[in-house]
Amino acid sequence: MTWTKIVECVPNFSEGRDLDKVEKIVSAFRGKEGVKLLDYSSDQDHNRTVVTVVGEPEALKKAVVEAAKLAIELIDLNKHEGQHPRMGAVDVIPFIPIKNVDMDEAIEMSKAVGKILGEELKFPVFLYEKSASAPHRENLAKVRKGQFEGMAEKIKEPEWHPDFGPAERHPTAGTVAVGARMPLVAFNVNLNTSDLEIATQIGKNIRHINGGLRFVKAMGVELHERHITQVSMNLTDYTRTAIYRVFELIRIEARRYGVSIVGSEVIGLIPMAALIDTAEYYLGIENFSMDQVLESRIME
Repeated sequence: MTWTKIVECVPNFSEGRDLDKVEKIVSAFRGKEGVKLLDYSSDQDHNRTVVTVVGEPEALKKAVVEAAKLAIELIDLNKHEGQHPRMGAVDVIPFIPIKNVDMDEAIEMSKAVGKILGEELKFPVFLYEKSASAPHRENLAKVRKGQFEGMAEKIKEPEWHPDFGPAERHPTAGTVAVGARMPLVAFNVNLNTSDLEIATQIGKNIRHINGGLRFVKAMGVELHERHITQVSMNLTDYTRTAIYRVFELIRIEARRYGVSIVGSEVIGLIPMAALIDTAEYYLGIENFSMDQVLESRIME
């Protein structure tokens, strides 16, 4: 890969059950000059697919718009059910600066894509995170509150007019949040209980908005097929709130309900440093450095 500039994008699509639709959407990232599809994963309980793709700025913008257009055509949220909150067929499109690209450039990319989606595809766009046009739009949870169903009325309120596109929810595809942010870790912890209220309460206790860990967003999710529940999270700055701290706090909170952790999962890709930090903690490794990681030295 000899690209001068590299940007990452992690679009989330509100389809995780119809894999034919997923493949059609993901095809927008295949075989494109200046774009590389790194990963995509679909979850039936969440009914959601998370794609991780990198590319040169212009090529990546075009591929993201193509994928969004396919999602708008293929996904009808009037028929969508899932554990994960959603407001759009393509629900969120974050751009993350990786190489020779600063946050300002990533913000400009998000605005350029948002403008195309809004003006050419008539798909209402909210700018969020670093791209937000107002403080109350920075937090994705606040933007998405009300979800697809509630957005029909919410979008008509002056403080929630979209940044691009019509001030009217798309009848089948809803709305989308587009923005720029730093890398995050999508990390889920599974519990040996089918009681969703327990997972929900643990999520409330550990997330920042309720007085928990600073860079944690969390909620409870029911995994129907496995008859267990999950604390589903976004760790928005793993360098300041480490994965192991989150894991251990969930273990402590679960204990009060007589519940145990039975596993965890990472959705999409994760920075090597986030895992090394956790391994260092659990193994008690002293004076460890990333320079001691074989792959890190090879990639220098």
